[in-house]
Amino acid sequence: MRYRKLGRTGMLVSEICFGTMTFGGEGFWQVVGKQDQQAANTLVKTAFDAGVNFFDTANAYSFGVSEKIFGQSLKDVGLSRDDVVVATKVLGRMADKPNGAGLSRKHVMAQADASLKRLGLDYIDLYQIHGRDPVTPIEETLEALNDLVRAGKVRYLGFCNLAAWEATKALWTSDRRGFARFESAQMYYSIAGRDIEREIVPLAHDQKLAIMPWSPLAGGFLSGKFSKDQAGPNDARRTAFDFPPVDKDRAFACIDAMRPMAKQRDCSVARIALAWLLHQRHVTSVIIGAKTEEQLADNLAATEVKLTPEELTTLDKVSALPREYPGWMLERQSAERLPFA
Repeated sequence: MRYRKLGRTGMLVSEICFGTMTFGGEGFWQVVGKQDQQAANTLVKTAFDAGVNFFDTANAYSFGVSEKIFGQSLKDVGLSRDDVVVATKVLGRMADKPNGAGLSRKHVMAQADASLKRLGLDYIDLYQIHGRDPVTPIEETLEALNDLVRAGKVRYLGFCNLAAWEATKALWTSDRRGFARFESAQMYYSIAGRDIEREIVPLAHDQKLAIMPWSPLAGGFLSGKFSKDQAGPNDARRTAFDFPPVDKDRAFACIDAMRPMAKQRDCSVARIALAWLLHQRHVTSVIIGAKTEEQLADNLAATEVKLTPEELTTLDKVSALPREYPGWMLERQSAERLPFA
């Protein structure tokens, strides 16, 4: 296991982050996973023993149950608080009331305290907004987050699922007002979904943001269980919940290209898909969400896969995004100057 800086900070996180979205299985979330306390303890210990020090959850996962189970796992497994980096999020609906969701100061402050209580912790290492709130001015949200940092309840801040312009506005606002700023971007990213390379990746490079891909296997589509000729197994998450959206033709082309690489190494297609992400220089930590010890072990083994330059070229070509404006114009106009950049 290798460790990398979280953006501009001095905090080191493992290149694999263990996501706990499968813990609990309350309501809708059972289609994602329904690991109970004993299963969660086993997965957390297995991940930690393999060198994972980074764990991600959210208040909305199973309506708080995921945080409770994970917090209890830290105690049951006997992990030192100083040895783990805990990330959680705020935005989703937590109560059937007018202010039971969103990024208002009221909701953010209340949910930070609620998350700390469920986790059984004194502080959160990385507190992330789970997306946008079209109702609340970003200035209000950022001030509340800054106050949480100043109060010692939160160490660092991050965002998820924002457009590049929104993230840029937030960073500019924080800089102008002297607030603690976002240090990480948790975004959907996989070999079958490289959309963030258009705007978010250049922004992250310029602003030194950590990129943390979620759903690196495209909701299980890249597990190797799906092919053009047959649907996936009935117990596969993708079968019950077809998310996140993917261009299936391009995704199947990626799978077809990865199969011989996996066969040559006697490993799973999923391991190759994760290894491709780990080879991307702009990726800090890949968030996995295994349901079983076997699946977790296979995912963790992706850190040992070394893809050749030829294999990376093949995968880059087969997964390449369609060209869009203004990208193709910028590329054309910049060609002469790029050698000097």
